[in-house]
Amino acid sequence: MDMKQCCVKLSVQPSKGLADEKFLVLVQKVPPGFQLTVHALHKNEDGHSWEAFGHYTANAIGTVNVSEDPSLGGTYSGVELMGLLWSLRPVPGSKPGLRMRKKENVQTPMEVTISVYQGYRTQGFVDQVPLAGVVVERWYMAPGVRRVPITEGGLTATLFLPSGPGSFPGLLDLSGGEEKLMEYRAALLASHGIASLALDYLTPKITMETGKMVDNQYFETAYRVLQQHPQVLGSRIAMLGLSLGTSFTLKMAVYSQVVKLRCAVCINGTHVQPIDGSVQELLGFCRENSGKTRFNEENQVIFRDLLLPIPTDPALKVNVSTTGQNLFLSSLYSFSLLFFLSCLVFIKSQIFI
Repeated sequence: MDMKQCCVKLSVQPSKGLADEKFLVLVQKVPPGFQLTVHALHKNEDGHSWEAFGHYTANAIGTVNVSEDPSLGGTYSGVELMGLLWSLRPVPGSKPGLRMRKKENVQTPMEVTISVYQGYRTQGFVDQVPLAGVVVERWYMAPGVRRVPITEGGLTATLFLPSGPGSFPGLLDLSGGEEKLMEYRAALLASHGIASLALDYLTPKITMETGKMVDNQYFETAYRVLQQHPQVLGSRIAMLGLSLGTSFTLKMAVYSQVVKLRCAVCINGTHVQPIDGSVQELLGFCRENSGKTRFNEENQVIFRDLLLPIPTDPALKVNVSTTGQNLFLSSLYSFSLLFFLSCLVFIKSQIFI
C-alpha cells in the first residue's frame, strides 16, 4: 500500500527532556498490519551521524506504540522503550573508532530526529522521504542548574550546582584519557540534585602553561574546593572515575589523607598502577604496556590486556580491600548513556543517606 498521500501521525513525548529521561513514541493513522520502520538520527557536534531503527507492524487500530510493541528487526529487537537511543550506531560509511558523547557545550541540547518510513528498511534512509518526523531535544542541564567555571587553586574545572539553595551532596567527576574537560556527566548529575565538579587533570591550564603534569595534590585541591563550597554537604561527597579517571579515584579513596569519600564509582578502569606515582608516571606505566593492546574483527581497540596479568608487587596495585574509611566502592565494566543512569542510582543511594 502506498502511504505517500496519507497523513501519518507521529508523536514523541516529551519532545524536550533530560538525556536519561524516558520518552514515548507513538505512530498513528496507518492501516492495520502496516509494516513500517521507526528511525532515529543524531548528528554529533563533530559532524558524524548516528542512527538506530526498529521494524514494527501496526495493530488492528493502525497504531504502533514503541514502548509496548516489539521491534521485529533493526538495530534492536523486542519491546525496547529506549531502543532508539541505546542502539544508536555510526551510519554506514563512517570512519572507525567513533564515540558518541556531548563533547562541547552542555548548555545546548543533543538533537535526535525520530522518523517513520514505509516498509522494513535497513539502509538508505537519507535518500528516502519519511512519512512523518519529529525533532527531540535531549538536555544534560535541567532548568535552574548553574554552570560555574572553577580556577581556584590552579584548577581547570567546572562546577554544576542543582537548582535551589542547597545544601547538596557533592561529586568529583574524573573523565578518561580525553585530554580535555568533559562536562556532560557532571551536568546531568547536577540535574538530579548532586553538586558535581568536572575536573580536567590532563590538560589543565597550569599544565599547558608550565609543561608539567599535575600531581596527586591537584585532586586533593579539587576535593577541598568542592567540600568547602557553601552549597555542598562536605560529609556527603563521592567520586566518579571513568577509564583513566578510575585509577586516580581508587588511589585517592584508599590512600589520601584529605579525600574522605562517601562512595566511589569506577567505570572501565583498573587498580593496577604505581601507587606512589603521579599522573605522568601512571601514563608512562601504561605506555610501557601499550604493546598488549589488540584489535578485534571490527577493528576496535581492546585495552583489556594492557595491565594484565595483575602484578604481585603491592607497590603496583591499589589495595582496595582496605580503604581506611567508611566507603562504598563499586566497579563497573561497561558504559553507555542508559548505563550511566544505573551509576546515578547507585551514587544517589549512597550519598543521600
